[in-house]
Amino acid sequence: MNKSELVSNVAVNAGIPKTQAAKAVDAFVETISTTLSNGESLTLVGFGTFETRKRNARSGRNPQTGEELHIPAATVAAFKPGKALKDAVN
Repeated sequence: MNKSELVSNVAVNAGIPKTQAAKAVDAFVETISTTLSNGESLTLVGFGTFETRKRNARSGRNPQTGEELHIPAATVAAFKPGKALKDAVN
């Protein structure tokens, strides 16, 4: 499913026009991005938790040349599914 399909499904499920659904989806994504960039986590009970995790610096290899290279430390976004979501998928 891509973003336009998501917007269509939200519009149908909520009974609202696609333009309003698109604004809602954009606002949701923006809220998650802003929250994570501030170093906070966002928990939707039953669905899951969006959070950031620290990834340490490490060394790696270029698979084409075999040359060793340095991979710098980074902060990455992560999602941990909640029990209700796990149960729905399984």
